[in-house]
Amino acid sequence: MTRLALRRGTVVSISPEGDERRTALEVEVAGERRPAVSYGRMTGAIELGDEVIVNVAARDLGLGSGGFDIVHVNLTRGLDGEGEPGAHVMKLNYSSLQHAIEPLEERAPALAGGLDRPVAVIALHGQLACVAWAASRSEPGARIGYVQTAGGSLQGQQSRTVRRLLDAGLLAGHVAAAPAFDADDEAITVTGGLHAGLTALGWDACIAGPGPGILGSATELGHGGLAALDSAHAALALGCRTVIVPRMSSADPRPRHHGLSHHTRVVLDLLLRPVAVALAPGEQPDLPRGHERREGEADVEGYRSAGLPLRTMGRSIDEDELFFRAALAGGSVLGREIDGRV
Repeated sequence: MTRLALRRGTVVSISPEGDERRTALEVEVAGERRPAVSYGRMTGAIELGDEVIVNVAARDLGLGSGGFDIVHVNLTRGLDGEGEPGAHVMKLNYSSLQHAIEPLEERAPALAGGLDRPVAVIALHGQLACVAWAASRSEPGARIGYVQTAGGSLQGQQSRTVRRLLDAGLLAGHVAAAPAFDADDEAITVTGGLHAGLTALGWDACIAGPGPGILGSATELGHGGLAALDSAHAALALGCRTVIVPRMSSADPRPRHHGLSHHTRVVLDLLLRPVAVALAPGEQPDLPRGHERREGEADVEGYRSAGLPLRTMGRSIDEDELFFRAALAGGSVLGREIDGRV
């Protein structure tokens, strides 16, 4: 038995909205037309009629956030790639997708004391747009970067939200930190990505968290949200002012996510040092271990008109306003931290 679910197929349609980084298409596999995605920087250009090998595991499992096949190799025109010239550090090493990158850490200065910059730690990719928008509103002109961590999608080009935020100037950069890959810049570690973003790239603040989707089980420790624990410890170790943006919900059908999600509560329980926890006005969840409450603004109506995502986990902002209020408060607190307003 093999764990990789690979199938041979033929490209039968290509979305005109794609680019060289991410292309949506349809692949015919055993007589069935199936939605698929091709990441051009990994597997090369793709055209109608190309014969491809696709990974069908996520769609066959019916995963909501990964319900499409992924091109593993283009047999027609993808077998002459030469890699990135000069790159020498492997990502996804010792797998069939290993490839060399130029790590961002090599452009950063040596460690020299604490950075004293703010870092907002998120547990779900759905929080990113709210945090970036609210932080930019709170501190206009600030250069706020995003370090993508483990916990969700690892492919840096999977997120349409990131591209929209970059195009709108709400993010100053995007770093994929191992095991995440294929962003504008790539780091070997989350710690290295934070440090280099706040020094070599000149960011004023950073948001750290997973890509789209989330890995999960119903257990305390077996979920992608726990990546926030590592991100927070990395930020603290660098001397950054660390803000946890809590996952909260009033509409999630699972009781463990009502109010303050167990994902956030477990992270707060396990953190080795207290941090600031951003909270929307009127929210008073019990916080463990002496963490500091930090109230932020939650301009829901302003965010509604910003042209950014208004759904999370299949629910609209009207159906689960608390989720958006909590994330917007996190961005407000991050913005105030940039210039020392607390």
